[in-house]
Amino acid sequence: MNRIAKNNRVNKQLHLTRKFTDAIDYARHLHIERRKGADIPYMAHLLGVAALVMAEAGHAAIPVTEDMVIAALLHDTVEDHGGYTRLEDLEQNFGANVARMVKGLTDSFSEDSGDKEPWRKRKEAYISRLRKEPADIQLISAADKLYNARAILEDYRDKRIGPKIWERFKRGRVDQLWYFNSLLEVFREAGKGRTVEEFGRVVAELARISAHEPN
Repeated sequence: MNRIAKNNRVNKQLHLTRKFTDAIDYARHLHIERRKGADIPYMAHLLGVAALVMAEAGHAAIPVTEDMVIAALLHDTVEDHGGYTRLEDLEQNFGANVARMVKGLTDSFSEDSGDKEPWRKRKEAYISRLRKEPADIQLISAADKLYNARAILEDYRDKRIGPKIWERFKRGRVDQLWYFNSLLEVFREAGKGRTVEEFGRVVAELARISAHEPN
């Protein structure tokens, strides 16, 4: 390997700094809630999405940066904890690039998380906007949706939960699968990748094992 190629590879390596640990603390103090219908700390979801993004380092079509990992960790802060006021705080604490990505990952900017627009309207708008977002935002979004789809599939397979999983989200199987498949279409239009393909496999399996349910 020549020196230029070696240097290019090194430059693309992911390095995490104090900025990342500061983001963990920021999220830890903010997200004290639990996952819907479960006793799992919400931080498990945020760290899980960040881990999926980190795992794409060296595999994704774009270099995975520390800012992308931080945006993955903070992707729900604006939607669930303060809207545009929170977005301004993120920019002050973590920079304009992180704020840009979190903004692109947000489907509601209401300061009151309980006063969001109807679910279908928000999701349709998010899907439409996501088609135009850059690759870094699309990758984080795919990681987020993969984590969610896996969690639903795992709970569906749990005999103690099964089809009751849909009750947690106040929407049925049809709506959730419509959303996942619409996102999958957007991700695949932008290009294939490990996260996107795994998301497709999980959604297909979820649809298959729940096919007996009434629509």
